[in-house]
Amino acid sequence: MFHLLQNLLPFLNWSKEVDSVTIRADISAGITGAILVLPQGVAYALIAGLPAEYGLYTAIVSATLAALFGSSMHMISGPTAALSIVAATVVSSASGDGGTDYISLMLTLTFMVGVIQCVLGFLNFGVLVNFISHSVVQGFTAGAAIIIAASQLKNLLGLDIQSDGSLISYVSGAYTARDQTNFAALSLGFITLISAIFLKKYMVKVPYLLGAMSIGVGLCIVLNGEYYGIQLLDPLSGTLPPFSLPLLDSSTFSILLSGAFAVALLGLIEAASIARSIAMRSKQQIDGNQEFIGQGVSNLFGGFFSCYPSSGSFTRSGGNYDAGAKTPLASVVSAVIVILFVLFFPDLTQYIPVPVMAGSILLITWNLFDVKGFIVALKAEKSEVITFLGTFVCTLFVQLEYAIYIGVVISIGFYLRRTSRPKITIVAPVVRENGKRQIRNISRYNLHECPAIKMVRVDGSIFFGSSQHLQKAIESLSIHDQKALIIIAKGINFIDSTGQHMLMNEVNRLEAQGGKVFFSSLKGNVCDELKGTEFREMLVQGRLYDSTSTAITKMIEQLNGELCKSCQVRVFSDCPNQGLRE
Repeated sequence: MFHLLQNLLPFLNWSKEVDSVTIRADISAGITGAILVLPQGVAYALIAGLPAEYGLYTAIVSATLAALFGSSMHMISGPTAALSIVAATVVSSASGDGGTDYISLMLTLTFMVGVIQCVLGFLNFGVLVNFISHSVVQGFTAGAAIIIAASQLKNLLGLDIQSDGSLISYVSGAYTARDQTNFAALSLGFITLISAIFLKKYMVKVPYLLGAMSIGVGLCIVLNGEYYGIQLLDPLSGTLPPFSLPLLDSSTFSILLSGAFAVALLGLIEAASIARSIAMRSKQQIDGNQEFIGQGVSNLFGGFFSCYPSSGSFTRSGGNYDAGAKTPLASVVSAVIVILFVLFFPDLTQYIPVPVMAGSILLITWNLFDVKGFIVALKAEKSEVITFLGTFVCTLFVQLEYAIYIGVVISIGFYLRRTSRPKITIVAPVVRENGKRQIRNISRYNLHECPAIKMVRVDGSIFFGSSQHLQKAIESLSIHDQKALIIIAKGINFIDSTGQHMLMNEVNRLEAQGGKVFFSSLKGNVCDELKGTEFREMLVQGRLYDSTSTAITKMIEQLNGELCKSCQVRVFSDCPNQGLRE
């Protein structure tokens, strides 16, 4: 019973480690985390199209629940840039008025995301994220960074324009209204951006976002920004996250379901990647399924307490670990500080100019867009480049949640193409200085082939998707005098019924033509799986050998002796009168 409780309530495990030393370390790290999340929470809420307090509510409720129910000791969850823009796009497609309906739909989306994540966690689908390649995540993140930057053009330029959440609408709207540009707002935004870059590079101990926003706020007050038409944020509500019910009706669920699954998937990818990255530094073991549940619980209950979809934050998680956090209590301390800010300093946000927030968000997007990683991705192998660019382009020009699906489909498509094409390498023996024979690629090592025996190594699984490819390859190997074929099977992981029938047909075809087919080095587990099959019966009738050396010896014994006598190549040490040692 207690073990079950530990699985359902993982904080019961790490709570035993809390003492005066860890509490002091967690309080210090929690203060650092609060300083980081205050400007980010406000900025990300702006990206999501929500009032500022919703970003802070998410940094309170969702962050605390994810810390308590997840497995990572250091990961900090809450609002993130990529998830904010995706959530905004999903909800905007369902409601474009930006009013009460928009907020209600956003909270419903959060609830749905939580349900999906919890279900995946309880079904032990923690390995699901392993099937989404890094190229998909990288391409989507780079594209999302550009869209987030484009979404801030209206705030940076002081324009009042409408958009549908697409890159084209953001850019075209700003271009159409360019004559209405407020240059005071533009100047203030750029000063904030430059200040943030300077602080980040030269004053690393100063929270660069908070510092740059303070400079922008101070400059706006000194120059009387309101006189120049600079828009300010609204004050916070000054209350704790209010309880509210999501829209629990089938029509809303059907509208949001596709987007909710995409948001849930992206959130899990972010969280799992960050948790593993931090765990590599902290030497902690991460439970992928528990992370799914932790994220699911945080979003499921967050939907009832005015939170929008959240996930792990790389910046805040890294800062939490570097600040010396020992347990998830640091996340709780950070949430308490944010609560105090919301309750006792709600009016501070009304002094923050919107262009200042836009300048801060531009730097966030620059950090999100990994230039070095972008260049490296373009130098990867062809399939990874296509996956990366395909996801990147789709993110820019297709609705964001569908861009994720398209990227995953491209990635899985290349994976299936690769697995459906087992690698078939023509090989031959080479004798080393120590007299030991090794089997090597004839092209790479410029080796001679035996005129009578063709040797190939097969790497990959032989199943219904790859059988045709392998069959054609075997047919192409049936050339002239090489009537004997040795298939080195040590790289074969499994053979399904379709693969077995294909191999049996090829063996029968070649033997009907006067040839012989031997298999060597088939893995023990593959042999076990073949027990009781017709193919296994065929193999044990003198066609399967434990080692390639034995297969070569037995094949030479069955060859036409006259052909061997007239051969000048003498590839094998087993060849008559060869005189080479094994």
